[in-house]
Amino acid sequence: MVTIKDVARVAKVSPSTVSRVISDHKSISESTKERVRLAMQELGYHPNYIARSLIKCSSHALGLILSRSTESAFSNPFFSEILRGIGKVAQKHQYTLALATAENYKDEAKQGLQMVMERRVDGLILLAPRVNDDLIRELSRNNYPFVVVGRVNGMQHHYAVNNDNIQAAYTAVRHLLNLGHRRIAFLNGPSEYTFCQDRYQGYCMALQEFGVAVDPRYVRNLENHHEDDYRMGKELLKQKPRPTAFFLTDDLMAIGVYRAVKEENLRIPQDVAVVGFNDDAFANLLDPPLTTVQIPIYEMGKTAAEMMIAVLHGKEVTPPQKILSSELIIRESCGAKAR
Repeated sequence: MVTIKDVARVAKVSPSTVSRVISDHKSISESTKERVRLAMQELGYHPNYIARSLIKCSSHALGLILSRSTESAFSNPFFSEILRGIGKVAQKHQYTLALATAENYKDEAKQGLQMVMERRVDGLILLAPRVNDDLIRELSRNNYPFVVVGRVNGMQHHYAVNNDNIQAAYTAVRHLLNLGHRRIAFLNGPSEYTFCQDRYQGYCMALQEFGVAVDPRYVRNLENHHEDDYRMGKELLKQKPRPTAFFLTDDLMAIGVYRAVKEENLRIPQDVAVVGFNDDAFANLLDPPLTTVQIPIYEMGKTAAEMMIAVLHGKEVTPPQKILSSELIIRESCGAKAR
């Protein structure tokens, strides 16, 4: 069997340096790390991480909490893209990923706590936190390391990566208001999530700025079921007076809304304008292409994983809460290009 001594000989370093490279120690230069990794690859050497974890009391694994059912999460492009960013960083630092899957929040929180208490993971990355998140409170109370992708309600001392959902929603709705729309329907996600509450706040801010009252008849909270998008779209289009525009908290909702508009013999954007959120890969392929808020989903995943690994290595993370920018991508579905 190939040993650390064999790798050290080929890389022309000491065995202890090879060991430090395997643990990604900050005292080793990147050029030395690259030389040692090439020697490991050439010799076919694979570190025994199980044995190392027993010695170091470290699993060298990151736990991921999806904050919704597996089926719901993996049918949404947001989660696959953010996992791509997390996985890129984890691979670079030779961490494995452990996924907590459950059909309800109680089981999910229980799984997350077990993962860190049983040392199956070194830390947790939480996606889409809830307004009253017992898991986050329990992790904080026990000083377990975690990073949140999103905003934690009422807590200041934690590590988090987010986009400014209030400002992003405000910008999107203000764009519709500038185009002359006053009856703007809002299809939102479950109100238990902080990002949904923030996007609703941005929606309200924009309407109030233009002197438009928030009409609850035009607001719906969906439970992430695609048939709901279509059903709620039909329901809203039958309102008297009907909305002239839709703001959607997720691009996936556009599929159902487009179908509902077509069945009502209306046209996008001539009769009904539509603006989405996330700029998923398919948004530009819809007919007409969807105007949407572009957020750096991949970068959010990368940043969260980098923060988590830095915390685990005892490095200072500043600032502890990072806000990444978003941008409104104007396409044909809102009518701005035609004008």
